[in-house]
Amino acid sequence: MDQAAVRAAMLYQSFQAMADAIEPLRLMAGGFASLLTLSPKVIADSLVCQGASAACEVFVRTGLTHARPAFGIDEVVVAGVPVQVTEEAAVTTPFGTLLHFRKPGASEQPRVLVVAPMSGHFATLLRGTVETMLPDHDVYITDWHNARDVPLAAGRFDLDAYTSHLIEFLQHLGLRAHVVAVCQPTVAALAAASVMAAGGHAAQPATLTLMAGPIDTRVAPTKVNELAMSKPIEWFENNLIGSVPLRFAGAGRTVYPGFVQIGAFMSMNQGRHNKAFADLYWLRVNGEHAKADTIRDFYEEYLAVCDLPAEFYLETVRKVFQEFQLPRGQLEYQGTKVEPSAISRTALLTVEGEKDDICALGQTLAAQEMCTGIRLNRKLHHVQAGVGHYGVFNGRRWTNEIYPVVREFIHLHQ
Repeated sequence: MDQAAVRAAMLYQSFQAMADAIEPLRLMAGGFASLLTLSPKVIADSLVCQGASAACEVFVRTGLTHARPAFGIDEVVVAGVPVQVTEEAAVTTPFGTLLHFRKPGASEQPRVLVVAPMSGHFATLLRGTVETMLPDHDVYITDWHNARDVPLAAGRFDLDAYTSHLIEFLQHLGLRAHVVAVCQPTVAALAAASVMAAGGHAAQPATLTLMAGPIDTRVAPTKVNELAMSKPIEWFENNLIGSVPLRFAGAGRTVYPGFVQIGAFMSMNQGRHNKAFADLYWLRVNGEHAKADTIRDFYEEYLAVCDLPAEFYLETVRKVFQEFQLPRGQLEYQGTKVEPSAISRTALLTVEGEKDDICALGQTLAAQEMCTGIRLNRKLHHVQAGVGHYGVFNGRRWTNEIYPVVREFIHLHQ
């Protein structure tokens, strides 16, 4: 085994050993907190008891999990009528599932493929995106699998494979479907639309919505972009890639571990996360449980991590963030150059957040200039004031201000 392979094995093994050692303590803390709630009311309501219970909860909530959370969307209101929602796997591959949020009995609506990032979190990070879109659309999502659970026999998964999955999923959706890509996969979504247009594919999407994505990271580079440019690709391969331990189905697969990605994300705003956990503690102590539950729910999702195939991660860093291959006209798909100028039948909407510190203003807008084959009356760009990266696709501003733009654009270009 060479030195790189040894480092890869040790990175993940060290993390897993630490996680295994701490897990019993988290279980004990959770059990102790539950016992405190069973205490007589006069004891349970005391500041000492509430403080101990809150401290236990904070300790439990700071732990990472590789378990995919549930979407948990059981019902939505369509035209004023409650409609049941059922999840169905429309297409399944070793690396991902095309998940359909079926609404039995609902009238026909525009079919939308929501393209979720493969960036250390599960697709459930876009639960709010899906839930907002469901009343007006027939929604599908790319539900990517945790790479540590994918056996080596399934082969590699690189940027070409990601793009191929999008093309296959759009084939399944059929004519006049719509694509909404969020963050990292905007590059693959634009590539897939370009390839389908160049080949005259019947299932090329009616609309392509690119939200807060790194189409051209030469524009207003962020800390994320600067980090990618600060080291050669060999550094990323030698220092950030791990090997899945033997106890998991994907044993031996090289991955970019989700725990590395979440660590990098949290370090960018460590003060904010520390304050959030401090707030969780004091809100519990003070009995403001609704506000505390909001923080708890966010971190239950945020700290559920998903490993990426190493080849996909390294290609993304090199091709998207270091070499800027798409905006420079150098990106290839299966050996053929990707030509966004070939797109003519697909309408294009780009969305950016004013305060986005991950994909800065102008990085997603760059797609508009690249898609020269689309008529101006079929293009639209929207900048949302006052929102950061996650606010583009989740939260009050997404629901009340951004989503209406997306909805009207899709319905206009059906």
